[in-house]
Amino acid sequence: MTQSYPIAINQVEEETLVNRSRFICYLRPCESAAQAKEIVKELQVLHPQANHHCYAFITGSVNDSQSYGFSDDGEPSGTAGKPMLNVLQGGGVGQVCAVVVRYFGGVKLGTGGLQRAYAGSVRQALTLLQSEMKIAMVHKSLACQYSQVDDILHLLAQVKGQVIRQDYQQQVTFELAIPFDKLATFKQNIQTMSSGALTLASMD
Repeated sequence: MTQSYPIAINQVEEETLVNRSRFICYLRPCESAAQAKEIVKELQVLHPQANHHCYAFITGSVNDSQSYGFSDDGEPSGTAGKPMLNVLQGGGVGQVCAVVVRYFGGVKLGTGGLQRAYAGSVRQALTLLQSEMKIAMVHKSLACQYSQVDDILHLLAQVKGQVIRQDYQQQVTFELAIPFDKLATFKQNIQTMSSGALTLASMD
């Protein structure tokens, strides 16, 4: 991941009525397909009498085509999950799962009506969704002398990097997570501090 992107950070529950059918949209932060399925299961238990539990999720950024999933859960194909996913993508927030619980109200909505109802339910819920930026991080290793540790940690803190692992042997070896957009700055600062003696190594 080399681009930072917004992710969902709160839970939303929003109900809309369309021709007596209840559409209850739940939005939850979600980092994996397995987590999305758990959210769906939880809402199936919460609403056992509902007619449908349709869902769509994005586990990465909205631009990552590998992170999508959706289900019509018994509604006519293409009338629920895909319209819900389209709205999530349009919302621009990643790592989010939307589940729309429908209680049928006795009036058939037709294909177009269902698409509008499910999409509208998610669109309404998105107005209540809060997000924060997920910072793109790259992992690098760095070997240094004991006397250089404090300076390195100081430079790391300046770019809001993190120590993932450290190994104290004859030398000190760090595994570091560095914000992608600060990597060049950190490299330059490390080289300046060590007069060119230290270089970051790839974790590959």
